[in-house]
Amino acid sequence: MKRICEIVAFAAMAAVMASCGGKKPAAATASDAPAVQAVRISTVAAERQTVPQTEVYSTSVQAFAVNNIAPQSGGRIQKINVDVGSFVGRGQVLAEMDRTQLEQQKLQFSNLETELGRLRQLFSEGGVSQSDFEAAELQYNVAKATLANLEENVDLRSPIDGVVSARNYDRGDMYTMGMPIFTVQQIVPVKLLVGVSETDYTKVKPGQKVDVEADALPGRSFTGTVRKVYPTMDAASHTFTVEVTVPNTDRALRPGMYCKSTISFGDNNSIVIPDKAAVKQLGSGQRFVFILQDDGTVRSSAVTLGRHFGSSYEILSGVEEGDVIAVDGASSLKDGDKVEVVNR
Repeated sequence: MKRICEIVAFAAMAAVMASCGGKKPAAATASDAPAVQAVRISTVAAERQTVPQTEVYSTSVQAFAVNNIAPQSGGRIQKINVDVGSFVGRGQVLAEMDRTQLEQQKLQFSNLETELGRLRQLFSEGGVSQSDFEAAELQYNVAKATLANLEENVDLRSPIDGVVSARNYDRGDMYTMGMPIFTVQQIVPVKLLVGVSETDYTKVKPGQKVDVEADALPGRSFTGTVRKVYPTMDAASHTFTVEVTVPNTDRALRPGMYCKSTISFGDNNSIVIPDKAAVKQLGSGQRFVFILQDDGTVRSSAVTLGRHFGSSYEILSGVEEGDVIAVDGASSLKDGDKVEVVNR
């Protein structure tokens, strides 16, 4: 009986195992595969337009010339004639120094002048040697130069037309060869030093016009002229310096004002696309566009961007005229995606 029970149990177990593992799964059919969802996009046809080649640079206004006014040697300041903010003319006396040494030199020069006249008469008559006459003449010339130098350094004059931007001493102070007594800046005209990209080096010429706008003077614009182009490049920034002068006849522009300078390099006839169609690749600065194919898919194309104006990019390479470009939805595309165009 025990043997019969073991045989029955074994047969039952075998039947169960056969029922569980003996069936093969049904083969998957093509109809069971998930459908590929087309990406909905809008498109635009790439076309050529006239693109102004302008560039805007930030800079600040500088005085055309800056002069520090001070005597050649130390001395007492007797008189101050102008103050900060005073507009001065070329040759105007700004300050007067102590005149004691000047008066002494005038007396000495007068005596030497009289003595030289007397010796000249004697020399013409043979009453004095040529060497003595020449020594007296040399002494006279030295005294004359010393007197002229003292006169220049007693009455301190402005060498330019400008405005006094600094005054560092008061009347009665002793000038000790430190800071200058005055700083005078010429602001008619003013100048701008603009750092331009080295790629535009051959496009900038002296005499070229530049549009200037200052943040401190909203609504006003000024026209400047390229005065000089510096011959060397900055190795760190890869820019070169362009000096622009602005007439500033009404003295509206002042040194230190922040301004924007717009330089035009002409026009290009270039491919133009909406800026949101140029998708930036993650982790790099490369830009791509997606071009619609005849089979309803898109292919990616690396592009070289030119000027950005309004909401459009100038394309220098990577797109041909007439190519249909994905715009809305482009950021979610990848190469070969199936698309559905909802608006052209």
